[in-house]
Amino acid sequence: MNRTSIGRVFFQAWRSKMFNCSPSSLFSEQIIIPSYLSLRNTSFFNKLPAEDIWRGVTAVSNAGKKRGRGKGSGKKVAKDLNKGQTIGFGKNCRIWPGLNSPIMRGNDLIHQQKLVENLDRENGIMKLRDSMGNFRLTKLNPIDRGWSGSKMPGRSIGQPDSVGEEEFKSFDTRVLENKIVFIMKGNMGRKRRYSVLSVTGNGNGLAGFATAKAPEARTALRKSKNRAGQKLINVSLCENRTIYHDFRSDFGKTKIYCFQKPDGYGLVCHRAIQTICKVIGIKDLYAKIEGSTNLQHIVKAFFIGLMTQRSYQNIANETNFNIVQQQNARNRFTEVKGMPFLNSIHTQNNQEIDYMHFTLGNKIVLKKSGVVPFYVNSKGYELRRIKAERFRNQPKVRLHKLINSYT
Repeated sequence: MNRTSIGRVFFQAWRSKMFNCSPSSLFSEQIIIPSYLSLRNTSFFNKLPAEDIWRGVTAVSNAGKKRGRGKGSGKKVAKDLNKGQTIGFGKNCRIWPGLNSPIMRGNDLIHQQKLVENLDRENGIMKLRDSMGNFRLTKLNPIDRGWSGSKMPGRSIGQPDSVGEEEFKSFDTRVLENKIVFIMKGNMGRKRRYSVLSVTGNGNGLAGFATAKAPEARTALRKSKNRAGQKLINVSLCENRTIYHDFRSDFGKTKIYCFQKPDGYGLVCHRAIQTICKVIGIKDLYAKIEGSTNLQHIVKAFFIGLMTQRSYQNIANETNFNIVQQQNARNRFTEVKGMPFLNSIHTQNNQEIDYMHFTLGNKIVLKKSGVVPFYVNSKGYELRRIKAERFRNQPKVRLHKLINSYT
Protein backbone atom coordinates (compact mmCIF):
# COMPACT_ATOMS: atom_id res chain seq x y z
CA MET A 1 0.00 0.00 0.00
CA ASN A 2 1.47 3.31 -1.04
CA ARG A 3 1.27 6.71 0.73
CA THR A 4 -1.70 7.93 -1.35
CA SER A 5 -3.91 4.96 -0.37
CA ILE A 6 -2.94 5.26 3.32
CA GLY A 7 -3.92 8.96 3.30
CA ARG A 8 -7.24 8.14 1.65
CA VAL A 9 -8.06 5.56 4.35
CA PHE A 10 -7.35 8.00 7.17
CA PHE A 11 -9.47 10.70 5.47
CA GLN A 12 -12.44 8.32 5.11
CA ALA A 13 -12.17 7.28 8.76
CA TRP A 14 -12.10 10.90 9.96
CA ARG A 15 -15.08 11.75 7.72
CA SER A 16 -17.21 8.85 8.98
CA LYS A 17 -16.41 9.78 12.56
CA MET A 18 -17.39 13.41 12.05
CA PHE A 19 -20.66 12.95 10.13
CA ASN A 20 -21.95 9.58 11.35
CA CYS A 21 -21.66 10.07 15.06
CA SER A 22 -24.45 10.95 17.49
CA PRO A 23 -24.82 14.43 19.03
CA SER A 24 -23.74 13.17 22.46
CA SER A 25 -20.64 11.60 21.08
CA LEU A 26 -19.92 14.74 19.06
CA PHE A 27 -19.66 16.91 22.18
CA SER A 28 -17.83 14.25 24.12
CA GLU A 29 -15.07 14.02 21.56
CA GLN A 30 -12.39 16.71 21.45
CA ILE A 31 -12.46 18.59 18.18
CA ILE A 32 -9.18 20.29 17.12
CA ILE A 33 -9.67 23.36 14.91
CA PRO A 34 -6.52 24.80 13.32
CA SER A 35 -5.82 28.35 14.49
CA TYR A 36 -4.69 31.17 12.22
CA LEU A 37 -1.28 32.82 12.63
CA SER A 38 -1.28 36.22 14.37
CA LEU A 39 -0.05 39.10 12.17
CA ARG A 40 1.42 42.42 13.34
CA ASN A 41 0.47 45.62 11.56
CA THR A 42 3.35 47.61 13.10
CA SER A 43 7.05 47.23 12.46
CA PHE A 44 10.34 49.02 12.91
CA PHE A 45 9.78 51.07 9.77
CA ASN A 46 6.44 52.61 10.76
CA LYS A 47 7.19 53.11 14.44
CA LEU A 48 10.05 55.59 13.99
CA PRO A 49 9.97 58.78 11.91
CA ALA A 50 11.90 59.01 8.68
CA GLU A 51 14.60 61.25 10.20
CA ASP A 52 15.53 58.60 12.79
CA ILE A 53 15.61 55.83 10.20
CA TRP A 54 17.90 57.85 7.92
CA ARG A 55 20.12 58.71 10.90
CA GLY A 56 20.44 55.01 11.75
CA VAL A 57 21.51 54.19 8.20
CA THR A 58 23.98 57.04 7.65
CA ALA A 59 25.27 57.67 11.20
CA VAL A 60 28.92 57.38 12.20
CA SER A 61 30.13 56.47 15.67
CA ASN A 62 31.78 59.05 17.91
CA ALA A 63 35.15 57.34 17.50
CA GLY A 64 34.75 57.50 13.73
CA LYS A 65 33.90 61.22 13.85
CA LYS A 66 37.07 61.95 15.83
CA ARG A 67 39.12 60.20 13.18
CA GLY A 68 37.51 62.15 10.36
CA ARG A 69 35.19 59.45 9.03
CA GLY A 70 31.74 60.07 7.67
CA LYS A 71 32.29 63.65 6.48
CA GLY A 72 30.21 63.08 3.37
CA SER A 73 27.58 60.85 4.96
CA GLY A 74 24.15 61.90 6.08
CA LYS A 75 22.86 62.81 2.65
CA LYS A 76 19.41 61.49 1.83
CA VAL A 77 19.03 59.50 -1.36
CA ALA A 78 15.23 59.46 -1.51
CA LYS A 79 13.34 62.05 -3.50
CA ASP A 80 10.45 64.12 -2.25
CA LEU A 81 7.58 63.12 -4.54
CA ASN A 82 5.49 66.00 -3.21
CA LYS A 83 7.97 68.55 -4.51
CA GLY A 84 6.25 70.85 -6.97
CA GLN A 85 2.78 69.47 -6.24
CA THR A 86 -0.06 71.81 -5.24
CA ILE A 87 -3.25 70.67 -3.55
CA GLY A 88 -6.13 70.75 -6.02
CA PHE A 89 -3.98 70.87 -9.17
CA GLY A 90 -3.28 67.58 -10.90
CA LYS A 91 -3.14 66.08 -14.36
CA ASN A 92 -6.85 66.81 -14.82
CA CYS A 93 -6.78 70.59 -14.50
CA ARG A 94 -10.02 71.63 -12.82
CA ILE A 95 -11.29 74.34 -10.52
CA TRP A 96 -12.54 72.90 -7.24
CA PRO A 97 -14.42 75.52 -5.20
CA GLY A 98 -13.21 75.54 -1.63
CA LEU A 99 -10.01 73.64 -2.46
CA ASN A 100 -7.99 75.52 -5.04
CA SER A 101 -10.31 78.50 -5.51
CA PRO A 102 -12.75 80.49 -3.36
CA ILE A 103 -16.40 79.46 -3.25
CA MET A 104 -17.70 82.97 -3.84
CA ARG A 105 -16.12 85.64 -6.01
CA GLY A 106 -18.00 88.80 -5.26
CA ASN A 107 -21.70 87.91 -5.54
CA ASP A 108 -21.15 85.06 -7.97
CA LEU A 109 -21.00 81.42 -6.96
CA ILE A 110 -18.05 79.59 -8.52
CA HIS A 111 -18.84 76.23 -10.10
CA GLN A 112 -16.55 73.35 -10.91
CA GLN A 113 -15.03 73.73 -14.35
CA LYS A 114 -12.16 72.36 -16.43
CA LEU A 115 -9.14 74.52 -17.21
CA VAL A 116 -6.83 74.52 -20.20
CA GLU A 117 -4.40 71.62 -19.95
CA ASN A 118 -0.84 72.63 -19.04
CA LEU A 119 1.53 70.43 -21.04
CA ASP A 120 4.73 71.72 -19.39
CA ARG A 121 3.56 70.96 -15.86
CA GLU A 122 4.72 67.31 -15.78
CA ASN A 123 8.07 68.18 -17.37
CA GLY A 124 8.63 70.95 -14.82
CA ILE A 125 7.85 68.64 -11.88
CA MET A 126 10.19 65.90 -13.19
CA LYS A 127 12.96 68.42 -13.75
CA LEU A 128 12.51 69.76 -10.22
CA ARG A 129 12.71 66.25 -8.75
CA ASP A 130 15.83 65.37 -10.72
CA SER A 131 17.58 68.55 -9.57
CA MET A 132 17.02 67.70 -5.90
CA GLY A 133 19.86 65.18 -5.85
CA ASN A 134 22.43 67.62 -7.22
CA PHE A 135 23.52 69.52 -4.10
CA ARG A 136 25.12 72.84 -4.98
CA LEU A 137 26.37 75.52 -2.62
CA THR A 138 24.79 78.94 -2.85
CA LYS A 139 26.96 81.37 -4.72
CA LEU A 140 27.93 84.39 -2.67
CA ASN A 141 28.44 87.91 -3.90
CA PRO A 142 32.18 88.65 -4.36
CA ILE A 143 31.84 91.50 -1.87
CA ASP A 144 30.40 89.15 0.78
CA ARG A 145 32.96 86.38 0.22
CA GLY A 146 35.89 85.80 2.53
CA TRP A 147 39.53 85.22 1.72
CA SER A 148 38.84 81.79 0.24
CA GLY A 149 35.38 81.15 -1.16
CA SER A 150 32.54 80.73 1.30
CA LYS A 151 34.68 80.23 4.43
CA MET A 152 34.28 82.58 7.36
CA PRO A 153 37.74 84.28 7.57
CA GLY A 154 37.50 87.63 5.82
CA ARG A 155 33.70 87.82 5.87
CA SER A 156 31.62 90.51 7.55
CA ILE A 157 29.34 89.56 10.48
CA GLY A 158 27.79 92.99 11.06
CA GLN A 159 28.12 95.43 13.90
CA PRO A 160 28.40 94.46 17.59
CA ASP A 161 25.27 94.26 19.69
CA SER A 162 24.30 97.42 21.54
CA VAL A 163 25.26 97.73 25.21
CA GLY A 164 22.47 99.54 27.05
CA GLU A 165 21.82 102.76 25.19
CA GLU A 166 25.16 102.68 23.37
CA GLU A 167 24.87 101.51 19.76
CA PHE A 168 27.72 100.63 17.43
CA LYS A 169 26.55 102.54 14.39
CA SER A 170 28.74 102.57 11.25
CA PHE A 171 30.80 99.68 12.71
CA ASP A 172 31.78 96.65 10.67
CA THR A 173 33.15 93.38 12.06
CA ARG A 174 35.37 91.05 10.06
CA VAL A 175 36.36 87.51 10.95
CA LEU A 176 40.12 86.92 10.88
CA GLU A 177 40.31 83.34 12.14
CA ASN A 178 37.78 80.57 12.67
CA LYS A 179 39.18 77.23 13.79
CA ILE A 180 38.32 74.18 15.90
CA VAL A 181 40.22 73.63 19.14
CA PHE A 182 40.04 70.80 21.66
CA ILE A 183 40.22 70.79 25.44
CA MET A 184 40.61 67.77 27.70
CA LYS A 185 38.00 67.43 30.46
CA GLY A 186 38.21 65.04 33.38
CA ASN A 187 34.61 63.85 33.07
CA MET A 188 33.84 64.40 29.36
CA GLY A 189 37.19 63.62 27.76
CA ARG A 190 38.17 65.48 24.60
CA LYS A 191 35.76 68.37 24.10
CA ARG A 192 35.56 70.32 20.86
CA ARG A 193 35.12 74.08 20.73
CA TYR A 194 35.23 76.83 18.08
CA SER A 195 37.77 79.65 18.39
CA VAL A 196 37.02 82.90 16.53
CA LEU A 197 39.27 85.94 16.16
CA SER A 198 37.53 89.04 14.80
CA VAL A 199 38.20 92.76 14.43
CA THR A 200 35.65 95.58 14.43
CA GLY A 201 35.95 99.27 13.54
CA ASN A 202 34.09 102.31 12.31
CA GLY A 203 36.50 103.22 9.49
CA ASN A 204 37.54 106.42 11.24
CA GLY A 205 40.39 105.36 13.54
CA LEU A 206 38.39 103.40 16.14
CA ALA A 207 38.88 99.63 16.21
CA GLY A 208 39.23 96.62 18.48
CA PHE A 209 39.88 92.90 18.25
CA ALA A 210 39.07 89.91 20.46
CA THR A 211 39.16 86.12 20.58
CA ALA A 212 36.25 84.02 21.87
CA LYS A 213 35.54 80.29 22.21
CA ALA A 214 32.24 78.43 22.37
CA PRO A 215 30.84 74.94 21.64
CA GLU A 216 28.86 76.32 18.68
CA ALA A 217 30.24 78.36 15.79
CA ARG A 218 27.44 80.96 15.87
CA THR A 219 27.91 81.51 19.59
CA ALA A 220 31.65 81.97 19.17
CA LEU A 221 31.12 84.48 16.34
CA ARG A 222 28.66 86.50 18.41
CA LYS A 223 30.85 86.48 21.53
CA SER A 224 33.95 87.52 19.59
CA LYS A 225 32.06 90.34 17.84
CA ASN A 226 30.63 91.76 21.06
CA ARG A 227 33.90 91.39 22.95
CA ALA A 228 35.78 93.23 20.20
CA GLY A 229 33.27 96.09 20.49
CA GLN A 230 34.06 96.38 24.21
CA LYS A 231 37.85 96.65 23.63
CA LEU A 232 38.08 99.61 21.26
CA ILE A 233 41.37 101.40 20.60
CA ASN A 234 41.75 104.90 19.16
CA VAL A 235 44.30 104.88 16.31
CA SER A 236 45.71 108.19 15.07
CA LEU A 237 45.63 108.52 11.28
CA CYS A 238 47.68 110.86 9.12
CA GLU A 239 45.46 112.76 6.67
CA ASN A 240 42.71 110.21 7.52
CA ARG A 241 44.23 107.68 5.14
CA THR A 242 47.62 106.33 6.32
CA ILE A 243 49.97 105.95 9.29
CA TYR A 244 52.04 108.84 10.69
CA HIS A 245 55.45 107.29 10.06
CA ASP A 246 57.21 104.04 9.26
CA PHE A 247 57.43 101.69 12.21
CA ARG A 248 58.63 98.25 13.18
CA SER A 249 56.74 96.04 15.61
CA ASP A 250 57.05 92.46 16.76
CA PHE A 251 55.18 89.90 18.82
CA GLY A 252 56.67 86.51 19.52
CA LYS A 253 58.54 85.37 16.43
CA THR A 254 56.63 87.74 14.13
CA LYS A 255 58.17 91.01 12.90
CA ILE A 256 56.21 93.58 10.90
CA TYR A 257 57.67 96.54 8.98
CA CYS A 258 55.06 99.14 7.99
CA PHE A 259 55.76 102.04 5.62
CA GLN A 260 53.79 105.20 4.96
CA LYS A 261 52.74 105.57 1.32
CA PRO A 262 51.32 108.46 -0.78
CA ASP A 263 47.70 108.88 -1.70
CA GLY A 264 46.46 106.30 -4.19
CA TYR A 265 49.09 103.66 -3.38
CA GLY A 266 46.61 101.21 -1.84
CA LEU A 267 47.12 98.37 0.62
CA VAL A 268 50.04 96.09 -0.27
CA CYS A 269 50.31 93.79 2.73
CA HIS A 270 49.16 90.54 4.33
CA ARG A 271 45.45 89.82 3.96
CA ALA A 272 44.89 90.02 7.73
CA ILE A 273 46.60 93.44 7.89
CA GLN A 274 44.63 94.52 4.83
CA THR A 275 41.34 93.58 6.52
CA ILE A 276 42.34 95.44 9.70
CA CYS A 277 43.30 98.54 7.69
CA LYS A 278 39.93 98.58 5.92
CA VAL A 279 38.12 98.36 9.25
CA ILE A 280 40.24 101.12 10.82
CA GLY A 281 40.22 103.44 7.80
CA ILE A 282 43.82 103.11 6.53
CA LYS A 283 43.87 103.31 2.73
CA ASP A 284 47.58 103.54 1.79
CA LEU A 285 50.14 101.23 3.40
CA TYR A 286 52.93 98.81 2.62
CA ALA A 287 53.75 96.11 5.19
CA LYS A 288 56.38 93.38 5.19
CA ILE A 289 56.24 90.39 7.55
CA GLU A 290 59.32 88.49 8.65
CA GLY A 291 59.38 85.36 10.76
CA SER A 292 56.27 83.51 11.88
CA THR A 293 52.95 84.11 10.11
CA ASN A 294 50.81 83.12 13.10
CA LEU A 295 47.58 85.04 12.55
CA GLN A 296 47.06 86.08 16.15
CA HIS A 297 50.69 87.26 16.43
CA ILE A 298 50.30 89.32 13.24
CA VAL A 299 47.19 91.06 14.60
CA LYS A 300 48.75 91.79 17.98
CA ALA A 301 52.03 93.03 16.49
CA PHE A 302 50.21 95.35 14.08
CA PHE A 303 48.02 96.87 16.80
CA ILE A 304 51.08 97.35 19.05
CA GLY A 305 52.77 99.25 16.23
CA LEU A 306 49.69 101.41 15.65
CA MET A 307 49.45 102.30 19.35
CA THR A 308 53.15 103.24 19.58
CA GLN A 309 52.96 105.79 16.77
CA ARG A 310 54.25 109.29 17.53
CA SER A 311 53.08 112.52 15.98
CA TYR A 312 55.42 114.79 14.03
CA GLN A 313 55.46 117.28 16.89
CA ASN A 314 56.50 114.64 19.43
CA ILE A 315 59.33 113.45 17.20
CA ALA A 316 60.51 117.06 16.69
CA ASN A 317 60.51 117.68 20.45
CA GLU A 318 62.41 114.45 21.06
CA THR A 319 65.13 115.02 18.45
CA ASN A 320 65.23 118.86 18.44
CA PHE A 321 65.05 118.73 14.65
CA ASN A 322 62.55 120.09 12.18
CA ILE A 323 60.50 117.40 10.49
CA VAL A 324 60.45 118.21 6.77
CA GLN A 325 58.83 116.12 4.07
CA GLN A 326 59.63 116.22 0.35
CA GLN A 327 56.80 114.89 -1.78
CA ASN A 328 57.99 113.36 -5.03
CA ALA A 329 54.43 113.27 -6.36
CA ARG A 330 54.31 117.08 -6.14
CA ASN A 331 57.66 117.78 -7.84
CA ARG A 332 59.61 117.39 -4.56
CA PHE A 333 57.50 119.97 -2.77
CA THR A 334 58.93 120.57 0.72
CA GLU A 335 56.52 120.81 3.63
CA VAL A 336 57.33 121.33 7.32
CA LYS A 337 55.50 118.73 9.41
CA GLY A 338 56.81 119.55 12.88
CA MET A 339 59.05 122.05 14.67
CA PRO A 340 60.50 121.73 18.20
CA PHE A 341 59.56 124.22 20.90
CA LEU A 342 61.87 127.22 21.32
CA ASN A 343 62.83 126.33 24.88
CA SER A 344 63.95 122.86 23.84
CA ILE A 345 66.41 124.07 21.18
CA HIS A 346 69.86 124.46 22.69
CA THR A 347 72.12 124.59 19.65
CA GLN A 348 71.54 125.29 16.01
CA ASN A 349 73.14 122.77 13.66
CA ASN A 350 72.68 121.61 10.13
CA GLN A 351 72.91 117.91 10.95
CA GLU A 352 70.56 115.59 9.13
CA ILE A 353 69.29 112.27 10.39
CA ASP A 354 67.62 109.49 8.48
CA TYR A 355 63.96 109.76 9.41
CA MET A 356 63.15 106.20 8.33
CA HIS A 357 66.00 104.69 10.36
CA PHE A 358 64.91 106.73 13.38
CA THR A 359 61.31 105.55 13.26
CA LEU A 360 62.27 101.94 12.51
CA GLY A 361 64.73 101.84 15.41
CA ASN A 362 67.79 101.49 13.11
CA LYS A 363 66.34 98.29 11.65
CA ILE A 364 66.07 97.57 7.95
CA VAL A 365 63.96 95.15 5.97
CA LEU A 366 65.59 91.98 4.76
CA LYS A 367 65.76 92.12 0.96
CA LYS A 368 66.63 88.87 -0.73
CA SER A 369 68.71 89.06 -3.88
CA GLY A 370 67.01 87.85 -7.02
CA VAL A 371 67.89 84.51 -8.54
CA VAL A 372 69.88 84.85 -11.78
CA PRO A 373 68.23 82.87 -14.61
CA PHE A 374 70.13 79.86 -15.92
CA TYR A 375 70.30 81.19 -19.49
CA VAL A 376 72.17 84.43 -18.71
CA ASN A 377 75.60 83.07 -19.69
CA SER A 378 74.36 81.27 -22.79
CA LYS A 379 75.32 82.23 -26.33
CA GLY A 380 71.72 82.71 -27.51
CA TYR A 381 71.01 85.22 -24.72
CA GLU A 382 74.00 87.35 -25.79
CA LEU A 383 72.83 87.30 -29.41
CA ARG A 384 69.34 88.39 -28.35
CA ARG A 385 70.78 91.32 -26.36
CA ILE A 386 72.81 92.44 -29.39
CA LYS A 387 69.75 92.33 -31.67
CA ALA A 388 67.56 94.20 -29.15
CA GLU A 389 70.13 96.94 -28.58
CA ARG A 390 68.83 99.22 -31.33
CA PHE A 391 65.29 99.05 -29.93
CA ARG A 392 66.23 99.92 -26.33
CA ASN A 393 64.64 103.41 -26.37
CA GLN A 394 61.85 102.72 -28.85
CA PRO A 395 58.91 102.89 -26.34
CA LYS A 396 60.13 106.24 -24.96
CA VAL A 397 60.69 107.66 -28.45
CA ARG A 398 57.23 106.60 -29.58
CA LEU A 399 55.66 108.18 -26.50
CA HIS A 400 57.62 111.40 -27.06
CA LYS A 401 56.54 111.60 -30.72
CA LEU A 402 52.93 110.88 -29.73
CA ILE A 403 52.95 113.72 -27.21
CA ASN A 404 54.50 116.19 -29.65
CA SER A 405 51.98 115.30 -32.35
CA TYR A 406 49.05 116.35 -30.12
CA THR A 407 50.66 119.53 -28.78
